[in-house]
Amino acid sequence: MTTTQEPQRIVLAGVHGYGRNYLPVLRELTAEGVATLVGVCDLRPVPADMLAGLGDPVHGSDLGALVRETGADVAVIATPLHTHTTLGLAAMEAGAHLQLEKPPAVSLAEFDALREAADRLGRVCQVGFQSLGSGAPERVRSLVRDGAIGTVRGIGAHAAWSRDTAYYQRAPWAGRRRLDGVDVVDGALTNPLAHAVATVLALDGGSVESVETELYRAFDNETDDTSCVRVRTSGGLAQGRPLVVAATLAAAEQQPPVVTVHGDGGSISYWYTEDRVRLTRPGSEPEETTHGRTVLLRDLLSHLAAARDGAVEPAPLLVPLASTEGFMRVLESVRTAPDPRQLPAEDLPGEGGARRRVIPGITDVVTEAADQLALYSELPRFAALAGRAA
Repeated sequence: MTTTQEPQRIVLAGVHGYGRNYLPVLRELTAEGVATLVGVCDLRPVPADMLAGLGDPVHGSDLGALVRETGADVAVIATPLHTHTTLGLAAMEAGAHLQLEKPPAVSLAEFDALREAADRLGRVCQVGFQSLGSGAPERVRSLVRDGAIGTVRGIGAHAAWSRDTAYYQRAPWAGRRRLDGVDVVDGALTNPLAHAVATVLALDGGSVESVETELYRAFDNETDDTSCVRVRTSGGLAQGRPLVVAATLAAAEQQPPVVTVHGDGGSISYWYTEDRVRLTRPGSEPEETTHGRTVLLRDLLSHLAAARDGAVEPAPLLVPLASTEGFMRVLESVRTAPDPRQLPAEDLPGEGGARRRVIPGITDVVTEAADQLALYSELPRFAALAGRAA
């Protein structure tokens, strides 16, 4: 990215958690003269070595005040889930555009409030679903449009990850549905594996018409760690056929998540953490491609620079806030669903004294659900697993 404009001024909210992942790209943008970190918003002091190469940003705990004080063009919000809306509204009211981590909000009402404020104030908001910055989704859509797999039967995603008790002990909000009367919705489908849901919906591109959820847990938490959801849309790639996401954080071994478009003449699989696409058709060798990925903060800054220059029409954002409405409808269904049911699980040693929970056979279940476009409760394999004595 090159520019003759003044560097865009950035405030980063939430440095000690996920926000630390923004520091490398901020260093690159600073060195390129594209951006400058003018403020850091965090409830805890930030050690100087964390900000090496980033100048001398102002520190503060009030994001709105910090945006006003620094004249920030962009606020990067990488704070706990249930703070996104409050901080996003404060930053936009103070004059900043947003790079907002996922999920954008923890209820549909909060999402609507963010969208209304962005429209009213003329702010731009990009949501941090990094998988949608890849060139791979367009490759998948192009193959489908070209008839590479015939008629689409549906889209399935399966994700088998492994977490331990330390993961849920890292913050007071982790593993909670609500905290001090406030929605958190820190479930498998809405936080750690939210990309699987967002990617399936983005590939389909339709409007969500219905959502079915099944929520379970192996850990002793409020929220789900083993879940599935089936969505039907209108006007999308799947033409109203089912979209299924099956996920667990209680697998014996962690595997890369995969999204598969099932057709009557083959399938297209997308490993979204690896930007890898594979086309599989009967009688032919699989065709595999790997794709580049655009950093979403760079995309936002390019969009704003083009708008500020006025010489060219800004390219659309890769993940604008409005495009995540389908994801938020799924999140709302998870938020309002009954509490997750306990599943039998093995209690195993983790690292550093932590404990793992492993549901025997769950990786086969999530894979089958995605392949069959089925809910867990529709699979005999899951019925046997759920009925196993703890």
